[in-house]
Parts: sequence; C-alpha cells; structure tokens
Amino acid sequence: MAMTEANGPSGAPLAFPDGFLWGAATSAYQIEGAVSADGRGPSVWDTFSHTPGKVRGGDTGDVACDFYHRFEEDLDLMVGLGLGAFRFSVSWSRVQPSGRGAVNQPGLDFYRTLVDGLLTRGIEPAITLYHWDLPQALEDSGGWGSRDTAERFADYAEILAEAIGDTGGMWITLNEPQVVANQGYRSGVHAPGHCDDALAAATTHHLMLAHGLAMARLRGVLPGARVGITLDIHPIRAGSPDAEEAAAVTDAEQNRIWIDPVLYGRYPDKAREHLLPPPSLILDGDMALIGAPTDFLGVNYYSPHYVKLGDTTALARDEAEIAGRPGVIVFNPPTLPVTSMGWLVEPPGLYDTLVALAAETTPGLPLYVTENGCAAEDYVNPDGTIDDIERIEFLHGHLEAAWRAIRDGVPLAGYFYWSLHDNFEWAWGYQKRFGLLFVDYDTQRRRPKRSAAVYSQIVRTNALAALDVVLAAEAGDQTGMSS
Repeated sequence: MAMTEANGPSGAPLAFPDGFLWGAATSAYQIEGAVSADGRGPSVWDTFSHTPGKVRGGDTGDVACDFYHRFEEDLDLMVGLGLGAFRFSVSWSRVQPSGRGAVNQPGLDFYRTLVDGLLTRGIEPAITLYHWDLPQALEDSGGWGSRDTAERFADYAEILAEAIGDTGGMWITLNEPQVVANQGYRSGVHAPGHCDDALAAATTHHLMLAHGLAMARLRGVLPGARVGITLDIHPIRAGSPDAEEAAAVTDAEQNRIWIDPVLYGRYPDKAREHLLPPPSLILDGDMALIGAPTDFLGVNYYSPHYVKLGDTTALARDEAEIAGRPGVIVFNPPTLPVTSMGWLVEPPGLYDTLVALAAETTPGLPLYVTENGCAAEDYVNPDGTIDDIERIEFLHGHLEAAWRAIRDGVPLAGYFYWSLHDNFEWAWGYQKRFGLLFVDYDTQRRRPKRSAAVYSQIVRTNALAALDVVLAAEAGDQTGMSS
C-alpha cells in the first residue's frame, strides 16, 4: 500500500495504492432509453419529463443513450478505457413494472446479461438499486411518503439478489436520498414534483428505512456481498464569522440528516423540526436497521456550499432550496470557478469530506468516491476531437485531492467518474454534458473526449502525473478506443 510522493523534486507521479478501483458511473433513466420495451412499466421520471414545463426543452429519457440496445458497444468502450468497475443503476419498473408483485423476466434478464458482460470483460459491477426512478404505480399509492414503499423496496432488493447472485461486486442501496426528499418532494424541481414539507419529512425516513431493510435482505440472500449506500456530501463553509451557526444548521439539514442515521442510527439535533421525520413514523427497530454497519460508504462529491447572513428575499431558486430559511444566503465566492451547472469547483472540499468521514466511520471502513464530475460546454471540432480541457483540469484537481486523502490515512478504495456518457441530465434535459464519451443524440454515435484519454492513462498507470505531463502524454495516446 506504499504510495509515491508526488510531483515533487523527483517529478514522480502520485501513485495510488495497489488494487485501487477505477470506474465510471451512470444511472438507468439517464442512459437506458427503451422506456416501453419488453414490459417495462412507467416511472415517476417518465411522467415528470412528459409534463410540459418540467424539463428543459421538453426533453425526456425515452431514448437517452439507448444503452438498453447498445450496452455491448459501451462495454467494449469501457475495456478501451481500462476501467476496473462500472457503476449502473437498475430500473425498478423494468424489473417490477408496478413496483410490487410479479417479476418482468425480460427486464431482469437484461441486468443479468449486463452483469455477465461486465464479468466476462473483467469489469466489476457496482449495482445501485435506486437512482430516483420510482415506479409510477407506487407513487400513485403514496410514493416515498408511504411506509409500504420501503417494504416493497426490500422485496425488490431480494429479487435482484436472487437473480444476479454474488458477483464479487458492490451493492449500493440508494443514490443520494437527499435529492429525492428535497428536490422530489419538498421543492418539486425533480420527479415526482411535490412541494410538501410533511411529505418530504416522511420521505426522508422511508428512504432511510428502505436502505436498512434492503441491506438486511441483500445480506440474507448473499452473505458475502459488499453492501453500502451512496450519499452526496457538500462541505458547508461559513462565509463570515457570524455565519458559523448558520453553517452548522445547514450542514445538519443538508448532510447530517443522512449521515447520522447511517453511522449512528439517529437524526441530527441541529436540523429544524419540520425537516425531520415525526416520531410517530419511527417505529421500534427502525433506527437499528438504518444504522446497521455497512461494508463501505459511497461519497458523491461535486461542490461545497458557502453560507452567509443577509436578506433572503431575492434568493435564486436553487439557493433557496439549499438554505431554505430566512436570513441565510448560499453564495458563490467570486474567487472560485464554476462549472456550466453553476457549481463551484473546489477540489480541497473532496479532501475535507473524505478526511472528516474517515474520522467518523469504523476504522478501516472503505470509502469510495462513487460520483465526481464536471459539466462543460463540449462540442466536436472539425477534426472530430472534443477538447474538454475544463473537465481534465477538474479531474486532475480532484484526483490529487483524493490522493492526498489516502496519503493522510483515509481508506479510500476507489473512484468512479460521473459519467461514462453524456446523458439525460434530469430537469436540464440534454443541455448539460458530463460524460467521458460525447453522445450525438441524433445518431447515438459515441466519441471519446480528450478527458477519456486522460482518464484512461491515469487508470492504466494507477497514478496521477503532473497536469502538463498528463496532457503531453495524452496527445499521442488514443487509449485503444474507437469512436
């Protein structure tokens, strides 16, 4: 596990530990398409995206990247990249069209075939059970506001475990549950589009309960499986000395409301009461299930949030969602760059997040960066190349932060770039491009971007050279990928 000191006087690259897992991440609704194929039922995102005014340009995930029909091509592109792992989510409504009862065998067979294709190519599957696409039939009967949805999720987890078996890969119960509760049920900017604090508070607990129930079912079927959860963590920075308490409350409501149940089996004291699940929803045994030890913890990191005190009457919509209370403003310091999403670029925030989590978790518990990525204004040059320098700089800075965290004792075991492809980016439709692979949505042609070659070089060497060295090496390296 020795690591080479980096880019110092010797100019040596930053070497990652032997066995470090390099991957890329995706989600079902964002890439699969084929929304009516082979018995798949509708999800809340099908309904939401087809509702006028909900998604930019009226875009939907009906076709997306057509991964359902083109996955073999994409698996070969992963081999070209040298990936050791692929994180994908399962469409619940493809496996159980109504979210309960009978299994849709063609849908289940698709995921078995996908996993077999990964294993045949020496790529580890990282299976996410839920990435925001609840079967519409379950939403119609109460959605995540109903405890029954958590019970049905446990049944679904057991179905998948029995069908896919122990592949040696990772099982992730939920991806970013805070987005589901806050943007899906509180602010309504994501599916299913509710604006209801009480419903969002119930959703918070039922998502956490679903995690605990599913983890128990997975372990019951697959005793040797590695099971965890993925949380999106945003370091909360006080923009002035008088904002320290405001930052602590924002941290409780943005981060601790998810971290504390998983690590400690409790909800945080500092969060405001109306955001927390009411005690009447928390039954005996719930918190023990939720707080059962995981085998790893997945961390999605994109940006920090800076807060200060001030007049909130003119807050932008996204700022209001994050702060959510009078007198507290979320702002972008002018000294920090932002991506095309308007998200701050601050690699030290990844270091801070990993170090802080490692200090709280069981010593040695593996952490994985399960998402980290950059949206950029990508376009195809006349010679067919995509020169995404902003993404390369983003990737390099964050991997350097990850390396520093490992050097300082964090048990970081892997990194998944978001995303493998450009894809359907939720309420932003197809405007925002995060991928290593550029997708021409008219033809579905995939083109590796310059960042794909850079990432491939890092993966293959298991090391991070200085940025100028990376760019020079990449200029003559085509990574073996076709476009």
